[in-house]
Amino acid sequence: MTTKKIPRATARRLPIYYRYLTILLNAKKERVSSTELSEAVQVDSATIRRDFSHFGELGKRGYGYDVASLLKFFKGILHQDSLVSVALVGVGSLGSALLNFNFHQDTNLRISAAFDTKPELANKIKSGIPVYPATDIKKQLQEQQIDIVILTVPGEHAQEVADQLVEAGVRGILNFSPVRLSVPKEVQVQNIDLTNELQTLIYFIKNYSDNKK
Repeated sequence: MTTKKIPRATARRLPIYYRYLTILLNAKKERVSSTELSEAVQVDSATIRRDFSHFGELGKRGYGYDVASLLKFFKGILHQDSLVSVALVGVGSLGSALLNFNFHQDTNLRISAAFDTKPELANKIKSGIPVYPATDIKKQLQEQQIDIVILTVPGEHAQEVADQLVEAGVRGILNFSPVRLSVPKEVQVQNIDLTNELQTLIYFIKNYSDNKK
């Protein structure tokens, strides 16, 4: 399997391709063109061909792409061929909602441990997932060999928790807090700011809608 680094923009689109290819395979479709992919995933066909070109010849001119083969290829690229355990820190409203969401039904992801500072939440099972005291973060992450964490703590505690995660050997953080974390360059952070996304959406509605007056 290739270890070639690709542009981050391309990497962000790979899960989108993977999900649609899964839908096609389930529908027993054998091949697909870049134009069909473009219409389905709302990415222009030239961009799709450029994305795919980073991995060599994945399709044939005049034929398109073999769905099963392409899906198998991206499954390996995205490491969907083995189970990946992640942890969640912060079992509040958002954290609880994520625990209730069964990642493993659609992907190879599974939340296998959660942590919270509140005594009434710790040492219990929530949505089938054990919730540990926040003081056990380093111990449990290392024992369970978890290096990816979903962070759903209040902003004022986010950096402190991130420091603990780095010390525990975490390599990736999905950050739902409004704070931009300071971490070593070898630790990857994806920021999910729901307020920011909603504000951006509202701006687009007000300024880019076709029916704007």
